[in-house]
Amino acid sequence: MIRTAVIGYGLSARVFHLPFIRRQPELELVAISSRQPELRQDYPQLQHFDEGAALIDGCDAELVVITAPNDSHFALARQALEAGRHVLVEKPFVVTSAEGEALITLAERRQRTLAVYHNRRFDGDFLTLQELVQQGRLGEIRYFESHFDRFRPQPRARWREQAGAGSGILYDLGPHLIDQAQALFGTPQAITGRCRELRTGAESTDYFHLLLHYPEREVVLHSSPFCAAPTLRFMVQGTQGSYCKYGLDPQEDALRAGSLPDGADWGREPPSQYGQLHTADGSETVATLPGDYRRFYGSLVRALQQGSRCR
Repeated sequence: MIRTAVIGYGLSARVFHLPFIRRQPELELVAISSRQPELRQDYPQLQHFDEGAALIDGCDAELVVITAPNDSHFALARQALEAGRHVLVEKPFVVTSAEGEALITLAERRQRTLAVYHNRRFDGDFLTLQELVQQGRLGEIRYFESHFDRFRPQPRARWREQAGAGSGILYDLGPHLIDQAQALFGTPQAITGRCRELRTGAESTDYFHLLLHYPEREVVLHSSPFCAAPTLRFMVQGTQGSYCKYGLDPQEDALRAGSLPDGADWGREPPSQYGQLHTADGSETVATLPGDYRRFYGSLVRALQQGSRCR
């Protein structure tokens, strides 16, 4: 069993991490840090700490999962690595590239696994798109457009939307879109970005439009807080056809509603949200593969057991 501790007890920990840690048989949850009073009621059997730094110093966890605010990721991850722990950091990894490079160097020196929680590599729509690309059904991709839009026209009083290092929608949702694009196409030659505060009273970026520059294709990553229409997720155009997909993977909504990630139907989309493939021969509906965030923690466990990188 891999003794595991979680720093933070906000939405990220409760929705995206704890349900998967609890169902992963190789992981033993031993400690959580948070000042939220409900923590001790929800997990009375665990060690409790008010601060993440105290958790790292005071528990015997082998793996530390960091879900604290973005601007604290670097300091906490560095402390955990220096203490000889493996580390999983919620996205964004850190707030500057220099911090990221320093942590990678430290993890290599300490021979510890260091991973970022890119769970949306296991969104059903992205898995479906990957399969279409691998099967060659779209030919050579020439245009790729990826959206993560919402209808939130009023700013909210939460740290993610306040002014400060690591706040704003680019740090919040941008890592998902950038990671998926890199998984498909590799590292771009350059990036052009337009980041704005479009909502009245906004203190941090709430809109972005990124262009990832590749020699053979156009890649557009986009997020807007004013999308009240059905949400475009992917528009992909290739030499053999196009794929258009609306709607978001259902796993987040299910987790927020309290569902546990179990059962054969986990991560399945309703047929009404399936995407469309268009070719010279006509159009067809493409059933979305089931999404499965469980695969991330399964991959992390294998990496820890084998001493390899998490993929």
